[in-house]
Amino acid sequence: GAVFSLQHGVDAVLLPPEQGNESLWETARNLTTEIDESTEPVIDPSLVTASIISVEPAGIGERVCVDLIERLSPGEGLAIGSSASSLCLVHGETIPSEYVPSRPFRVNAGAIHSYVLMADGSTRYLSELQAGDEVTVLSNDGSNRGAVIGRLKVERRPFIVLRFSTSMNEGQIMLQQAETVRLISSSGEAVPVTHIEEGSEILVLNEASMRHIGQAVSGEVAER
Repeated sequence: GAVFSLQHGVDAVLLPPEQGNESLWETARNLTTEIDESTEPVIDPSLVTASIISVEPAGIGERVCVDLIERLSPGEGLAIGSSASSLCLVHGETIPSEYVPSRPFRVNAGAIHSYVLMADGSTRYLSELQAGDEVTVLSNDGSNRGAVIGRLKVERRPFIVLRFSTSMNEGQIMLQQAETVRLISSSGEAVPVTHIEEGSEILVLNEASMRHIGQAVSGEVAER
């Protein structure tokens, strides 16, 4: 029950006086020992290389653009994904295309259900974000900084789903099918999602922990 909630347990359980309830107290002490022995530390996430398994159309849905109140530099972006344990490094719109000028304050972050890494190390759904929130801006060299959101643009757009695998797990991300949307390759280059194919390698922020209300806790969860 509550003792093993989220594979982590609650801080305390209220019991009746021990006198006359000795067996209940003995069970509680045994469970406390069990939890102490099974609890694993939360491991900080790290940038790793992921290999693309497939790229497929994913229909029409709500896409979120995150506009910051400061500029991004080449190589910087936001950590986004459908699984909180495998977030892709989505590059900022710092590179102009043939038809669209650069918007160096913007990240086309993808589908509204996706997770994004916040400045405090927690994750939120893109649907939860609002102006004034602070997200983590991550660079292709692993460095990071905080940046405040100035505006969010939500529009219906066509999507593709990119499935990938690392040495630890598998994941996927749903992004707008557009040449201005870029992921960062294993060599640190910004690559349009329209050029990514099976076998391409990208940078992913991996962690071994599970998330509960955006916070990393020890335990296991599968998100497909």
